[in-house]
Amino acid sequence: MSRENRLLLGAAVLVLNAVQWVVSEAVTAAAWTHPSYDYATNYISDLGVPACGTHYQGRTICSPSHALMNTSFIVQGVLFATGVILLATARLTGRARRAVTALAAAHAVGFVLVGLFHGSPDGPPYNLTTHVTGAAIGILSANTIAIVAGSLRSLQLPGAYRVFSIAVGALGLLSEALVGVSTSTAGIFERGGVYSWLLWSLVTAVSLLVRQVRRPVEAMMPENVPA
Repeated sequence: MSRENRLLLGAAVLVLNAVQWVVSEAVTAAAWTHPSYDYATNYISDLGVPACGTHYQGRTICSPSHALMNTSFIVQGVLFATGVILLATARLTGRARRAVTALAAAHAVGFVLVGLFHGSPDGPPYNLTTHVTGAAIGILSANTIAIVAGSLRSLQLPGAYRVFSIAVGALGLLSEALVGVSTSTAGIFERGGVYSWLLWSLVTAVSLLVRQVRRPVEAMMPENVPA
C-alpha cells in the first residue's frame, strides 16, 4: 500500500473510531433508567459494568446495554491504534515512527483490557485493578500521541494544528489527573481525558484529508504550472 493510501485509510479509520465511540456511549447511557446516567458524576466505565444494582463510591450502577459499551472499548482501542499506526507509517520515520507505534500499541492493549475487565468491585480483586490499569495506559498513551504529533513537522500540517495538538493532549492529561478531586465532577474530568484524543483524532484526520485534496488542486494553479 502506498504512503498516500495509508494516510487516507488511517484518517478514515480515526473518524470511524470517534463516531462509533460517541454513538455507543450515547446509546448505552440512554438505556439507563433507574437511576438515569449522569455524565457529570458517572464514570465512562460505569457504562460497561454488567451487574445491575452495583453500589460503588456512592453511585448505583445499572447499565442494561453494558455489552455494547464494552465492545466499543475494545473496538476503540483497535481502531485508534490502527489509524495512528497507518498515519505513522505514512508520514513518520525513525525513532518518531517507532515511538508513536509503540504508544498506539500500548493504547490498544489498554482498551482491550478495559473492555474485557469491567470497572466494578464485584468479582475477583484483579478485575477492577486490571480495568483501571488498562484505562490509565490507554488514556496516557493516546494523549501523549497527540502531544508528540504536535511536536513533529512530519505531518506537514500548519502551526495552528501543532499548537492545538499539544494543547489538547496536555489538557487531556491534566483532566485525567483531576478526576479524583470531587465525586460531583469525576465524570466531567474523565471525559476531558478521553474526549481530548477523540477530538484530536477528528481534527487530525480532517486536516490531513483536506491537505490531500488541496495538493492536486494547488499543483494545477497557474503559478505552479511550468511555462
